[in-house]
Amino acid sequence: MTRTAEKINALVREDSSMTDALEAIREEADRNGGEVQWGDVNDDLTSGQWGRLIEKGVLVDGDDGFEIADREAYDEALDSDGSTDVSDVDIDEEEASWSQWDKMAGAGSVLLMIGYWFDSVRDTVGSTINFALGPLDAALPFYAVILSVALLTGLYSTLLQANLMNPERIGKYQERMKAMQDKQQDVRDRKNEAEERGASEAEIERLENEMEKVREEQMEAMADNIGMFKEQFRPMVWIMLLTIPLFLWMYWKIQSVGVADAEATVIMPIVGETGWSDGLLGPMQAWIVWYFLCSMGFTQLLRKSLNIDMTPTSA
Repeated sequence: MTRTAEKINALVREDSSMTDALEAIREEADRNGGEVQWGDVNDDLTSGQWGRLIEKGVLVDGDDGFEIADREAYDEALDSDGSTDVSDVDIDEEEASWSQWDKMAGAGSVLLMIGYWFDSVRDTVGSTINFALGPLDAALPFYAVILSVALLTGLYSTLLQANLMNPERIGKYQERMKAMQDKQQDVRDRKNEAEERGASEAEIERLENEMEKVREEQMEAMADNIGMFKEQFRPMVWIMLLTIPLFLWMYWKIQSVGVADAEATVIMPIVGETGWSDGLLGPMQAWIVWYFLCSMGFTQLLRKSLNIDMTPTSA
């Protein structure tokens, strides 16, 4: 929302009769080529309202009178009912809740993660997955095996996110947060403006009480917005449940079993020849970096090819 629209909405909230005054100015501007003079609208609004519009910069000097500073924003604010109200953003919290299967997937992911620290778990998972990936490992060089695993993880990650995460619902959460922030900023601006013009203590106190109420609403909204994080993390537990075993297999293959001598090193961009277990980016070994580069690239290509857009959208 532009600054002009925000000013108009603030004026309407302060004085409900300002809507009729704004409409009268718009009609007169349309009749007179975009300009308005006080004498043409003094029957439809008070001098105080006229002065406030000039003071706020909604009306600016024209050739023969005044003109609307930003006509597009003026029409947008006048034709709508102001900025989005928090109560207007309807979110079904039940839809964002996890099912029993989601919780089981989360628990399974946590249990599998201990394989990174305990060799016995890593060896068990790695040797089990090797029954499926062993033939692939035997047929392809190890860099191509990692590339194939990255393609597989990128494919099911994209499909799981597309089916388990609702961008529209996430967009509603973000819309509610934005509406709350706008509401708080509006009250703060009106309070600062009232203090600058020397408003009465009663008006200042009323605005302070309104500010406190908005803070309380914001705290409640922040507690409710945990549903947004649950919505975003839901596909992640399934992705982790499927990816961690594959990751443990690669880890087991390099650290415990080892790769063929001819495949012990790989030539990577910028770095050149390096061993799979050599540190490449700090503690990250070369095989991990290679996997993430391939996975990120395939994920983007798959989203484009499958026309999957996970950008949050509001209804």
